Amino acid sequence: MVGSTMTNNEALEYAHATSSGAPFCLVRDWIWIDLDGPESQHDYLAQLQLQPVILFAHTVVYDSSRRWDVGDFVRTTPLHAFTDGFVFRTLNTNYVLLGDGLRKLAHPETIAMITG
Repeated sequence: MVGSTMTNNEALEYAHATSSGAPFCLVRDWIWIDLDGPESQHDYLAQLQLQPVILFAHTVVYDSSRRWDVGDFVRTTPLHAFTDGFVFRTLNTNYVLLGDGLRKLAHPETIAMITG
Protein backbone atom coordinates (compact mmCIF):
# COMPACT_ATOMS: atom_id res chain seq x y z
CA MET A 1 0.00 0.00 0.00
CA VAL A 2 1.08 3.54 -0.60
CA GLY A 3 0.53 6.44 1.77
CA SER A 4 1.13 10.10 1.07
CA THR A 5 4.34 11.20 -0.62
CA MET A 6 4.37 14.47 1.37
CA THR A 7 7.41 15.42 3.40
CA ASN A 8 7.01 15.50 7.17
CA ASN A 9 6.65 19.31 7.10
CA GLU A 10 4.10 19.21 4.28
CA ALA A 11 2.12 16.54 6.14
CA LEU A 12 2.15 18.64 9.31
CA GLU A 13 0.77 21.64 7.39
CA TYR A 14 -1.86 19.41 5.74
CA ALA A 15 -2.96 17.90 9.06
CA HIS A 16 -3.25 21.29 10.76
CA ALA A 17 -5.32 22.59 7.83
CA THR A 18 -7.68 19.60 7.58
CA SER A 19 -8.05 18.16 11.08
CA SER A 20 -10.87 20.52 12.16
CA GLY A 21 -9.44 20.50 15.67
CA ALA A 22 -9.33 16.70 15.95
CA PRO A 23 -6.12 15.14 17.29
CA PHE A 24 -3.83 13.87 14.56
CA CYS A 25 -0.71 11.76 14.29
CA LEU A 26 1.77 11.53 11.41
CA VAL A 27 3.21 8.02 10.98
CA ARG A 28 5.67 6.12 8.79
CA ASP A 29 6.57 2.43 8.44
CA TRP A 30 2.95 1.45 8.93
CA ILE A 31 0.91 -1.73 8.57
CA TRP A 32 -2.80 -1.75 7.68
CA ILE A 33 -4.18 -4.81 9.48
CA ASP A 34 -7.46 -6.39 8.40
CA LEU A 35 -8.89 -8.25 11.40
CA ASP A 36 -9.78 -11.87 10.70
CA GLY A 37 -12.34 -12.33 13.44
CA PRO A 38 -15.75 -13.97 13.61
CA GLU A 39 -18.68 -12.44 11.73
CA SER A 40 -20.28 -11.51 15.06
CA GLN A 41 -17.29 -9.30 15.84
CA HIS A 42 -17.54 -7.60 12.44
CA ASP A 43 -21.27 -7.04 13.03
CA TYR A 44 -20.58 -5.50 16.44
CA LEU A 45 -17.99 -3.13 14.97
CA ALA A 46 -20.41 -2.16 12.19
CA GLN A 47 -23.03 -1.22 14.81
CA LEU A 48 -20.44 1.18 16.23
CA GLN A 49 -19.72 2.58 12.74
CA LEU A 50 -16.29 0.96 12.78
CA GLN A 51 -14.54 -1.36 10.36
CA PRO A 52 -12.50 -4.48 11.26
CA VAL A 53 -9.19 -2.78 10.52
CA ILE A 54 -6.49 -1.35 12.76
CA LEU A 55 -3.23 0.41 12.03
CA PHE A 56 0.17 -0.39 13.48
CA ALA A 57 2.91 2.13 12.80
CA HIS A 58 6.54 1.57 13.71
CA THR A 59 7.40 5.27 13.59
CA VAL A 60 5.48 8.23 15.00
CA VAL A 61 6.64 11.39 13.23
CA TYR A 62 4.41 13.82 15.15
CA ASP A 63 1.48 13.54 17.55
CA SER A 64 -0.63 16.67 18.06
CA SER A 65 -1.74 15.47 21.51
CA ARG A 66 1.76 14.44 22.62
CA ARG A 67 0.63 10.95 23.60
CA TRP A 68 3.62 9.46 21.78
CA ASP A 69 7.14 10.71 21.25
CA VAL A 70 8.85 10.94 17.88
CA GLY A 71 10.05 7.44 16.96
CA ASP A 72 7.53 5.59 19.14
CA PHE A 73 5.25 2.90 17.72
CA VAL A 74 1.46 3.16 17.82
CA ARG A 75 -1.39 0.66 17.51
CA THR A 76 -4.79 2.21 16.84
CA THR A 77 -8.37 1.45 17.68
CA PRO A 78 -10.55 0.25 14.75
CA LEU A 79 -10.98 2.26 11.58
CA HIS A 80 -13.90 4.68 11.37
CA ALA A 81 -13.14 6.13 7.92
CA PHE A 82 -10.35 6.20 5.36
CA THR A 83 -10.11 9.50 3.50
CA ASP A 84 -7.93 11.24 0.93
CA GLY A 85 -6.19 7.94 0.19
CA PHE A 86 -3.88 8.29 3.20
CA VAL A 87 -5.83 9.40 6.30
CA PHE A 88 -6.82 6.57 8.66
CA ARG A 89 -9.51 7.98 10.94
CA THR A 90 -10.48 6.39 14.23
CA LEU A 91 -13.16 7.84 16.51
CA ASN A 92 -10.38 9.59 18.45
CA THR A 93 -7.56 10.50 16.05
CA ASN A 94 -6.69 11.10 12.40
CA TYR A 95 -3.55 9.19 11.37
CA VAL A 96 -1.75 10.54 8.30
CA LEU A 97 -0.02 7.62 6.56
CA LEU A 98 3.31 8.70 5.09
CA GLY A 99 5.34 6.67 2.63
CA ASP A 100 4.91 3.02 1.80
CA GLY A 101 3.11 0.60 4.08
CA LEU A 102 2.00 -3.00 4.19
CA ARG A 103 -1.41 -4.65 4.33
CA LYS A 104 -1.79 -7.82 6.39
CA LEU A 105 -4.52 -10.09 7.70
CA ALA A 106 -4.38 -11.05 11.39
CA HIS A 107 -6.52 -12.53 14.16
CA PRO A 108 -7.49 -10.10 16.94
CA GLU A 109 -5.65 -12.29 19.48
CA THR A 110 -2.43 -11.80 17.52
CA ILE A 111 -2.91 -8.03 17.51
CA ALA A 112 -3.23 -8.01 21.29
CA MET A 113 0.31 -9.42 21.52
CA ILE A 114 1.95 -6.72 19.35
CA THR A 115 4.28 -4.55 21.40
CA GLY A 116 6.55 -3.10 18.75
